[in-house]
Amino acid sequence: MVSSGQYGEVDERNWAQARERLGDDVNTATAARMYDYYLGGVHNFAADRQAAENVIASMPLVPSIARANREFLGRAVRHLVAQGVHQFLDIGSGMPTQGNVHQVAQAANPDARVVYVDIDPVAVMHSRGLLEGNERAAAVLGDLCRPDDLLELLDHPDLRAVIDLDRPVAVLLVAVLHFVPDDALAYTAVRKVRERLAPGSWLVLSHGAAEGFLASQAQAVQGVYKQRTATPGGLRTADEVLRFFGDDFEVVPPGLVWAPAWRPESGHESDPFDGHPERSGMHAAVAQKPL
Repeated sequence: MVSSGQYGEVDERNWAQARERLGDDVNTATAARMYDYYLGGVHNFAADRQAAENVIASMPLVPSIARANREFLGRAVRHLVAQGVHQFLDIGSGMPTQGNVHQVAQAANPDARVVYVDIDPVAVMHSRGLLEGNERAAAVLGDLCRPDDLLELLDHPDLRAVIDLDRPVAVLLVAVLHFVPDDALAYTAVRKVRERLAPGSWLVLSHGAAEGFLASQAQAVQGVYKQRTATPGGLRTADEVLRFFGDDFEVVPPGLVWAPAWRPESGHESDPFDGHPERSGMHAAVAQKPL
């Protein structure tokens, strides 16, 4: 499931055109567009908003959790740019919204290169529109749940035109792996990606924490995603999240922590979690493949 043109070219950016072109697809919510709604974005349909509101009814902190996760992503990208990283592969990137990876990275280093990957064709289409004229960024359609196709994706011409996988690259798997509840599938996909990365590469990961939610809340939220989307969710423990880094990546300080606690920056705190980062319900870590 890898395509660069299934849903149109860059100039098809109008939201009404997207709705007409996708037809019945707009009546099915997606995790990417629900996440956009949590963040206050406008790239979502009625089905996404209704499903998102059902999630919020069960877990009112979800929009704050989404913002805390987005802030972690920004901090991680800024940290890696400061470490000399200039290539980023964002898998499960979602809808374009504020603080996109290319905006953060290229603000710090104009030569930074970014490729976005998502299973949602609407997200990919709008990302392409946002990136028009930016020769150092691209967006492609890809499925994390298909490890063999994921390997094909790494050879996608649009990706290879921007990123050189023979050199270090930062792979971002931010708030996406909890939408791959099948352990064998999830660990296999991430392992195959890790194996393709050059020494010195990085892996940035955040994941819904099994320790972070009441069982009743988690079941209610998972029920919404299972019934309304094609991406049912599943939480994992801290030890299970650490398994994604394998034996070939070394987690850097401060280790696996709650998302708001990963290298917090002054002025970027998520107020609902001030002093209680565990309420974010998100594990987060950054690791590097040794040189």
